[in-house]
Amino acid sequence: MQIFATFEHSTFLEMVISQLEEKGIQNIFAVPLDSRAEERKLFDTLHRSDGVSLTQTGLFLAVIFSTIGASRGFVLDWGPIYWGLIGAGFGFLLGFLFDLIFQKRRMKKEKILKGRVSEVILIVECEESQNEQVEKLLWDNLALGVAKIKGETS
Repeated sequence: MQIFATFEHSTFLEMVISQLEEKGIQNIFAVPLDSRAEERKLFDTLHRSDGVSLTQTGLFLAVIFSTIGASRGFVLDWGPIYWGLIGAGFGFLLGFLFDLIFQKRRMKKEKILKGRVSEVILIVECEESQNEQVEKLLWDNLALGVAKIKGETS
């Protein structure tokens, strides 16, 4: 049986490896993961999209401000069409800037939280009778996630 677990680089990882070796388990494999080298791009391209839209709030506010501008334009000098267009432009710009600032702040938070991701994958090969014992040991030493695959041991 193979058990996979993810850990942060910490003393807990070293402790769980030594505790597994004390229990007689010799087939232990630890794989460190590389961190992302490049920054995430804020603007999408034709071939790559992250599902985040910077225009949704802008379009929503454009509709609201154009409606208000057009209705107020009946009393103002330039008329409802010009004031509706001015309101739409102002609303879109306001919403776009809001989304842009919000996404930049979110990306900064993700940079700060980057240290909290899985950094090491631990693969333990053991007998099925040791399954629960190994799994409990992994959880007790702060594993971020654990998965089991039944199979033949070598």
